[in-house]
Amino acid sequence: MNVDKELFAAFAFHAGLMVVKTLGMSFLTARQRFAKNNFISREDGKTRPAAKIGTGVDEDVERVRRAHQNDIENIFPFLTLGFLYLFTNPALSTATTVFRLFSGARILHSVVYLWEIPQPSRALAFFAGMGANLYMGYKILSTFMSAM
Repeated sequence: MNVDKELFAAFAFHAGLMVVKTLGMSFLTARQRFAKNNFISREDGKTRPAAKIGTGVDEDVERVRRAHQNDIENIFPFLTLGFLYLFTNPALSTATTVFRLFSGARILHSVVYLWEIPQPSRALAFFAGMGANLYMGYKILSTFMSAM
């Protein structure tokens, strides 16, 4: 099972991009918590006298946190599926298109979520990324089912 170097490079770029994006969402969540003075644990807000600790939900903080959680739920499956997809021997152009579709959809999903762009924009971005993951999952299962 050899993987073409260009194919792996395409996946590695998009996998790295998505991991960095997910990590970046942590900083956006922290930034929003400080801006809203809303912290989850006592020790987090200890140096801020008027900090709200573990009480109440701030919608602006929750919006960023939910966008981050959605990334975790979708990007980590992409990392696994994308890696396994490499072993199905896809055409470079097809694989690159699938990786680009997923990455673009996830970036767009965060933008429309954080900027509160009305539905169905977020749903469309979500389903585009999910479609890319499901496509790779189908290719993996259909390729390796015969090996069982």
